[in-house]
Amino acid sequence: MDLGTVAVIGGGVIGSLVARQIVDQHPDSTVLLLDRDAVGCGASRRSAGLHFPRGASERVRRMSGYSQEFYEKLKADQPDAPIYAVGMSVLSQASRGDLEGIYTEPVRRNDSPAALDACGAEVRLPADMSVWDVRGAQYADVHRMVQAVVTGLRPRVGVREGVRVTALEPGGRGVGISLSTGERLTVDRVVLAPGPWLGAPAWADLVAPMGARIKKIVALHIDQPVAETDRAFVFHDEDAFLLPLAYRGHWLFSYTCRDWDVDPDQVGADLDARDVERAQECLSRYAPSLAPRCTSGRVFCDAYSVSGQPLVRRLDPDGRVVFAGAANGSGYRLAPAIAAEAVQLFEKSVKGNVR
Repeated sequence: MDLGTVAVIGGGVIGSLVARQIVDQHPDSTVLLLDRDAVGCGASRRSAGLHFPRGASERVRRMSGYSQEFYEKLKADQPDAPIYAVGMSVLSQASRGDLEGIYTEPVRRNDSPAALDACGAEVRLPADMSVWDVRGAQYADVHRMVQAVVTGLRPRVGVREGVRVTALEPGGRGVGISLSTGERLTVDRVVLAPGPWLGAPAWADLVAPMGARIKKIVALHIDQPVAETDRAFVFHDEDAFLLPLAYRGHWLFSYTCRDWDVDPDQVGADLDARDVERAQECLSRYAPSLAPRCTSGRVFCDAYSVSGQPLVRRLDPDGRVVFAGAANGSGYRLAPAIAAEAVQLFEKSVKGNVR
């Protein structure tokens, strides 16, 4: 099936995998990947890259399982891909039955005192919580992975970096695209994967009806060497986690920041006092000796949907522009499934003779 000429706007993990999906499944199509920066240098560059084998809804669980299989195959086909398996322990008040309704892999209770060790310190287990081990977790250097994916795509995909889309105009015979270089293109279809840049003037009016919002994301770094046997700890009830980043040689603590409606062009890369204070307060409940060591980290933002599920939908009556994103901080985890859903929408349009 020929999808015609498809422009993918946004060269992060979602956009790059959309481009890959199209050329792998529809090699007669022409694909152009556009990014305002170098590919992988937006939210993907600051991503923790942790894959949880879970989902709060049936659709997200299905997407999580699809993406897990995708990454497992990618790692098998490309052993040097920057994807790393990691053991995972979940601390939660939830029962086994409740967790098994969320996680896509079996959960096993772990009552061993030795299980609670992270960064060379003891993780404190509150009296009303249990520890559950879950298989299937992995994490990635998302920036490097996107670079590798796009490097492999270049013989088959046109890649434009450092080029901003200034206008996006869907119509009956195609989609007009104006670029910061002064060029004007007309393509058959567009996948819009802008990450947190929902308010860009070129498409702000198109995406506004979805009601997605931008939230600040903060993760703190703990300078402690990582061993091969170190596990990730998920504080399920807090929506926070401790992750051993072996490829960087330190640990990462991610907690849920509540700063909404931020501008990705205004969010600085530097931590402020509130970021550090809130992270230390959260971590102190589980590992008080680690909290004072959270003194550096990473800051950015991501798009969140009202439903808590990724948004993959048509933005115009003819179905020529498809939005793919608002993954609620799980862009890496769900990107392969988001890409598959976006391409499926185009396939349905072609079968329905919408060209």
